[in-house]
Amino acid sequence: MIAALLLASAVPAAAAPPPVDPLTAQVETGDVDRFAAVFDAAGGAPSAEQLQRGYLDPGSEGVRAFTPDRIEDAANLAKAIAADRAGYERALRVCLPVVRQTQGELRATYLALHGLFPDKPLPRIYLVMGAGNSGGTASPGVQVLGLEVLCRISATPDALRDTLRSFYAHETVHAWQGGAEEAAEAPGNGGVLLGSALIEGAADFIATLVTGRQIEPARAAWGLADERALWKRFEADLATTRTARWSDLKRGTPAAAAFYRWIGNADAAPEGWKSEAGYWIGQRIWQRWYDKQPDKQVAIRRLLAVDRPTEILAEGRYTG
Repeated sequence: MIAALLLASAVPAAAAPPPVDPLTAQVETGDVDRFAAVFDAAGGAPSAEQLQRGYLDPGSEGVRAFTPDRIEDAANLAKAIAADRAGYERALRVCLPVVRQTQGELRATYLALHGLFPDKPLPRIYLVMGAGNSGGTASPGVQVLGLEVLCRISATPDALRDTLRSFYAHETVHAWQGGAEEAAEAPGNGGVLLGSALIEGAADFIATLVTGRQIEPARAAWGLADERALWKRFEADLATTRTARWSDLKRGTPAAAAFYRWIGNADAAPEGWKSEAGYWIGQRIWQRWYDKQPDKQVAIRRLLAVDRPTEILAEGRYTG
């Protein structure tokens, strides 16, 4: 997926809101509008108290979902704004208008997803301003996008449109993958690295299918150019993390080093590597597995369940 911090972490499950009609779907920008009012009234330097009263307290479900582990609290948000005032300014003046113009892309993506999974409720999409550390997250019925991060990783309006199109598809898949992260650490499932690569790879696979474009073309080209060596490294890291649980990923441990080489490294990829290479390698595993399945309708459902990951790996392993 697009390089941004904490892109795929799921928010705590909550009661799902009413389903969205793909023909009328829209990005809900009310939270960013409230943020802009606070930001402008404070001359671009809002205090924690102003942010709490004008942005966080009246915030939508999107803000509430984005607060734990991302915004954290008003003080942390005020600190992030002070450290990158120009970035927040650009997000409001340059990128917010672009988001408002992508309702067509959203509806086209949602129509494609609805055609593929007609029984799955499409999530509402909230646009929020975070603390510069997350591009998006999802839970059943909801996806939330962090405007300041999406703006930062998109150099031009056209690049932002591509980023948003990818997120609309990728994060929707995560909204449908409930329980997959918990299942990844269950005994016999191959460990959290395999689970994470398959969760993210499934989202990228489906997003590529419904948008008709590779989600990260530069990363895909890089990976294909040296797939044999990357796969050898991945196999070694899978062995290191085979019994690892999420709580074992403490920085400085072999399990953490193996995991973060592939996942969660948007600002710290290994030298010479593309960020979040695990997304791409997971997509490649799914592609090889999917190509072998006689019933594609049944197969595509497996990408949402991500069940029996070691079986998926056995059929999708690189053999070149």
